[in-house]
Amino acid sequence: MLAVLGGMFLAMLDQTIVGTALPRITAELGGTTLYVWVVTAYLLTSTVTVPLYGRLSDQHGRKPLLLIGMVVFVAGSALCGAAQDMPQLIAFRALQGLGAGALLPLSMALVMEMFPPGTNGARVQGALGGVMGLTYLAGPFLGGLFTDHATWRWAFYVNVPIGLVLIAIVARRLPKRPGVGGGGRPDYAGIAVFTVAISALLLGLTEKGLDGHTWTDAAVAGPIVLAAALLAVFVLVERRAASPIMPMHLFGNRTYTLVNVTSFFTAFCMYAGVVFLPRYFQQSLGVSATESGLRIYPMTLAMVLGSVVMGALMSRTRVYKPWLVASPFLLVAGALLCLNLTAHTDGLLLAGWMLLLGLGMGPMLSGLTVASQQSVEPQYIGVASANLTFFRQIGGSVALAVGGTLYTSTVTAEAPVHGLAAAHASAAAAVIPSLGVAGALLALIALVAMPARRLEVPATPQSRVEASFAS
Repeated sequence: MLAVLGGMFLAMLDQTIVGTALPRITAELGGTTLYVWVVTAYLLTSTVTVPLYGRLSDQHGRKPLLLIGMVVFVAGSALCGAAQDMPQLIAFRALQGLGAGALLPLSMALVMEMFPPGTNGARVQGALGGVMGLTYLAGPFLGGLFTDHATWRWAFYVNVPIGLVLIAIVARRLPKRPGVGGGGRPDYAGIAVFTVAISALLLGLTEKGLDGHTWTDAAVAGPIVLAAALLAVFVLVERRAASPIMPMHLFGNRTYTLVNVTSFFTAFCMYAGVVFLPRYFQQSLGVSATESGLRIYPMTLAMVLGSVVMGALMSRTRVYKPWLVASPFLLVAGALLCLNLTAHTDGLLLAGWMLLLGLGMGPMLSGLTVASQQSVEPQYIGVASANLTFFRQIGGSVALAVGGTLYTSTVTAEAPVHGLAAAHASAAAAVIPSLGVAGALLALIALVAMPARRLEVPATPQSRVEASFAS
């Protein structure tokens, strides 16, 4: 269990730790215009490969795919730490993302197999969501600590020793189980169309997040229109494929579809807090990168608490919908209170607002995972877990594009009149409520429409051998 949770921790930690170090990275390596591509290269390859790893692990087993992902991720991390210029760093970030695509979805699928929700799996999924929350706790702080007191390169090097230990544990302790999804010829056409479609979508969204670009600019609209056309082709290809990477029949299940819709929109709420609050701390309040990581602790601690409590509630009551439906109300309350952000907002007051955001987000991390995995047959657990991650990452990309544009335009308009500190506060007060409320309300609509069901108890309990690995 330690290795499985560790794999998830590595993937999520990298997403949070690097953001804090990016300003120092660009200052040292140059290439300010390439700043956004350090994030985009990783996001692109990790997003594209998530469904591929999920489907292949259903067919060939989790262990070999998880090991491949870990090895590639560790190698990419080491190379990122050694990068001498921005093009090198971007290329190595892309390699790192190729491995990261396996870590999060396969960790969730393995937990489902070892601890089905009908036994004590809901509690374990709560712990899994807690690990995700912990990365948002540790990542910004470690990124700031390395940047302020050592070197930004340790934001990448830190993955290497942890990753090597986890690889050894997985190789020796994780039981090898055969795939249950059947073999067959790989869906090469689906893989190709999907890769190009998602690449085009993320490129368009990235361009939208850059200064001065509108939705109608060719650099933005062109890739997005191409992505929409290719995704339509992808659906046709998958319906005819003997072994599709994203089985379309799963979306005929109402629960499965609505869970993924909810995952997409809750990413708006998550990114509103995780991305734009640290920016507010540093650029409006003028605190260091390390202190910025510390100031966001009320939200991240509440995320951990909310996820763990959600796991306990699901385990005790055998239901998840009522607890999920309650979460958006907390998110809306916390986001609306952030309308009051200024350059002089009281720290304790803001901590209370962040607490509401975290308590609303935490249950989503574990509850949606259980709901997704319970809605599909065992042979599709891997692809279900992968798609949940996939839709969350795409939702996050949309949130960054929309939020980044609103943030920049607000700062541009406010700075000449009120100064930079006040302008950044106004931008945060505009972006966080906009993304948070919109995401929470749309997620609430999907959750209310979701069928209510009880957690199913598996007919055959997991073997003691596998349970021993979890200890």
